[in-house]
Amino acid sequence: MLRALYSAATGMESQQLNLDVISNNLANVNTTGFKKSNIEFQDLLYDNVRAAGAEAGNGNQLPTGLSVGHGTRAAATTKVFTEGELTQTGERLDLAIQGDGFFQVTMPDGTLAYTRDGSLKTNSQGQITTSDGLPVQNGFQPIPAGSTSVTISSGGQVTTTGANGTQNSQVTLVRFANPAGLQSVGGNLYLETPASGTPETGNPGENGFGNLQQGYLESSNVSVVQEMVNMITAQRAYEISSKAVQAADEMMQQSDNLKR
Repeated sequence: MLRALYSAATGMESQQLNLDVISNNLANVNTTGFKKSNIEFQDLLYDNVRAAGAEAGNGNQLPTGLSVGHGTRAAATTKVFTEGELTQTGERLDLAIQGDGFFQVTMPDGTLAYTRDGSLKTNSQGQITTSDGLPVQNGFQPIPAGSTSVTISSGGQVTTTGANGTQNSQVTLVRFANPAGLQSVGGNLYLETPASGTPETGNPGENGFGNLQQGYLESSNVSVVQEMVNMITAQRAYEISSKAVQAADEMMQQSDNLKR
């Protein structure tokens, strides 16, 4: 019965983590470029009371074994990099990546981070930055003061027109062999890890890289309906695990109340 208590407790702890992940997904339903997380579970160790295939006498073997598990644990949370819907904004520096790829930005300490959030801005020097003022790399050139138009093609060709004439440049994207291995650090940013692999740079629309869509932003890929279903499932799983704790407690109480 003690084993039942602890096993059921692991179920409650796991479903609490599940609810934490679901809540974070729902909280970021309107976050530009946000990618939802899925939590994965594993069963714990087993007490193997009787092994399958053991000798049962007279040359016979047991067809099945007898083993009792010790509950469950959260094994991983995985970012799901499916594409979100594109929302038209009309802003000339809003860029959505339609397909595979990330923008590369420089953190205050000089390290490189990566984002799908294409709500870009310019600072006082005309440099392209994120909403938090982090410089965006990827070949973006500063936009001269007084520019009358900025055109960015799906293939990443940037044409800036102003009083000083026309300026052309090429924007690139970055991708990873295993984007789910990137480390989320907040601010719509990810960091490279050994699990993600090294970044690969390429032009939009070439060799499997996504296209750029000027005047659009990528919405989060969170489905509110699906997350609500997941929440109900987590609630019911938590509830049934708590009832298992209650049942084990009542059985122990009955044992304590036995009289000779």
